[in-house]
Amino acid sequence: MTTRTDSPGGYGFGWFKGVYTPSVLTIFGVVMYLRFGWVLGNMGLPRTILIVLFANMITMLTALSLSALATNMKVGGGGAYFMISRSLGLEPGAAIGLPLFLAQALGVSFYIAGFTESLVNVFPALPPALVSVGTLVLLSVLAYTSASIALKSQFIIMAVIALSLVSFFAGHPVEAAGSASAAEVPARLGFWAVFAVFFPAVTGIEAGIAMSGDLKKPARALPLGTLAAVTTGLLVYLAIPVFLSATVPDRNLLLANPLIMRDVARFGGLIILGVWGASLSSALGSLLGAPRTLQALSRDGVAPRFLGRGFGQGNDPRIATALVFLIALTGVLAGDLNILAPILSMFFLTSYGFLNLSAGVEFLIGSPSWRPRFRVWWPLPLLGSAACAMAMLMIDSGATIFAVMVCGSIYFLLKRRRMNARWGDLRYGILMLLARYSIFKLAEKGTDARSWKPNILVLSGPPSQRWYLVDLAEAISQNTCLVTVAMVLPAGSPDERVLSAQTALRDYLQRQRVQALVKTVIAGDPFEGGRNLINTYGFGPLVPNTILIGETQEQSHFLDYTKFILQAAKRKRNLVIVREGNAPPSSQPDRRIDVWWRGRGSNSGLMLALAHLIGKGPDWKGSRININMVVLKEEERAGLDKHMKQFIQNSRLNASFRLIPNDGQSPLEVVRRSSRDARMVLLGLRQPGQDEDSEAYSRYYEQLLADTAGLPLTAMVLASETVDFQNIFL
Repeated sequence: MTTRTDSPGGYGFGWFKGVYTPSVLTIFGVVMYLRFGWVLGNMGLPRTILIVLFANMITMLTALSLSALATNMKVGGGGAYFMISRSLGLEPGAAIGLPLFLAQALGVSFYIAGFTESLVNVFPALPPALVSVGTLVLLSVLAYTSASIALKSQFIIMAVIALSLVSFFAGHPVEAAGSASAAEVPARLGFWAVFAVFFPAVTGIEAGIAMSGDLKKPARALPLGTLAAVTTGLLVYLAIPVFLSATVPDRNLLLANPLIMRDVARFGGLIILGVWGASLSSALGSLLGAPRTLQALSRDGVAPRFLGRGFGQGNDPRIATALVFLIALTGVLAGDLNILAPILSMFFLTSYGFLNLSAGVEFLIGSPSWRPRFRVWWPLPLLGSAACAMAMLMIDSGATIFAVMVCGSIYFLLKRRRMNARWGDLRYGILMLLARYSIFKLAEKGTDARSWKPNILVLSGPPSQRWYLVDLAEAISQNTCLVTVAMVLPAGSPDERVLSAQTALRDYLQRQRVQALVKTVIAGDPFEGGRNLINTYGFGPLVPNTILIGETQEQSHFLDYTKFILQAAKRKRNLVIVREGNAPPSSQPDRRIDVWWRGRGSNSGLMLALAHLIGKGPDWKGSRININMVVLKEEERAGLDKHMKQFIQNSRLNASFRLIPNDGQSPLEVVRRSSRDARMVLLGLRQPGQDEDSEAYSRYYEQLLADTAGLPLTAMVLASETVDFQNIFL
């Protein structure tokens, strides 16, 4: 997917200075110097190697996904947030971007805590809080002034770290005897607790990704710099535990001495300088990256826009840097390495998981816009996403659920804001992929009574004129099935009018908070348009199976109207003719839904199914279904009463049953007398004969309208024969 960058300005760094240097310096950070021995002491060499390999596998898979994404879009500022939001959408991107920003800001605290721990270890008289706060202030001033100056200082730090590693690997064994008393040795932890502390050591690629808006050629610099940094880190991280295991055989000493690498090294002072340089450079990298993530969030309208304001030639986010300073200050005063590390692990694993998911979904969708220059075998990003999820659950399932809840809350809050992104994303492609799969499965499965759901086509015309049709369709649907509101435009309508009518209809339904599809069709008259919709509207198995239409009282329209009824029956569609009806005579009408039962037939089953669905809706809450049957002969009463009570019990319906004598009246006269105070009435239509003449059915329809005059809201139901609706209630 190609999108334009939203980040004006920037420094135009290359891959080495802008990506590799901040990434590799964050990888070679405090965890390497101060916790590698602790990891080895807890786990032993084989399981330490396993931790290194698994952590680097996640990072390498993420780097590959990042490389694919970066070479398929014009990358702007914001790093991981930018790529996720431009792939999965603004809301998912922000749901990850805001926690990621917080993780990067707390990362500053994490690295400064490591610097303070090592400095106080060498100079015990120094007050830790003062050291931490003073260090944070100095680094913040440097980041606030200029990213270019800050990155140039990192070349000096890289040289110090390189010298410290040379000194370490040129070191000597450490005597084990009497090295650590039992009181000094901390308790050993399990695999995943140790993994959680170690994982921030491999998350340095975030420092390089976050600088995406300041790169000259992000599509080249991000893959090259990130993969080079990950590979460098992996090689060094495999060598360190092997060398430590050979030079320090006492695992208790490894657990107790956080500066064991200093004792092993030929020149211990270089290790101390390396710790200081690594922790300071990592903190500086986070101080540069976190404000730029927030800057991207504010430019997209997720965060207040004033936070993203840039200053100077390099568009430095100084206001965002000040906010990061305050967050980092809170973390510096509140936490230590072992407390902060698992928190960072959760946030980084979440962002890594979604980066991998973005690339994996791009591969699965296979849209023409997915043309990355850096090709990756498509299962690898999905494997990376699954590995991130597994690691999160194994580290702390409770914290994982909390992280998901935080991201989910941000997502839904942004959805409520109805923000409009200025770019396209993958969501349409994802939905098309799911729709394709579902449609083919639906076509294979077929419909039966147990799985039947209404797919409703509402022929309302302008819905404001016959809103009761849309209202009833929504009551039946309850947002669990498909509803299409259709309007027929006169023949010869220009394309502009068709588009305008469709947009107006969709906007009107949205204002009324009705979830429905919209369809417009051009025809000579409404009945012709309705017949065309019955014949052509739908896709594969997703065709409307239930048509809602208002009644017509115009005698000149009866013949065309009945042709439409016969066409619906011929095409095996359920038809519901709705009459708005008269208001009940009482100001407090009975909240009954009267279903007039004429024996076990398709009409009766469909009426009962519709009544059940309508009664579940919030607007119909408190309504009760009342099944009515006209008794023609008194001797039939006992048998009918027993049969219907048994049917209601077996069908698990919340319904009552009434047997009503006809008292010499016609059945429809009984209906009018008994249901005039109901809230809604459902009646069955006579099934047309196979070759029934439309004029004969027109006369039947005209008489039916006359015989049901005066009733409240009435639905006259004609069921298709494709589903045995009686089986729904078995």
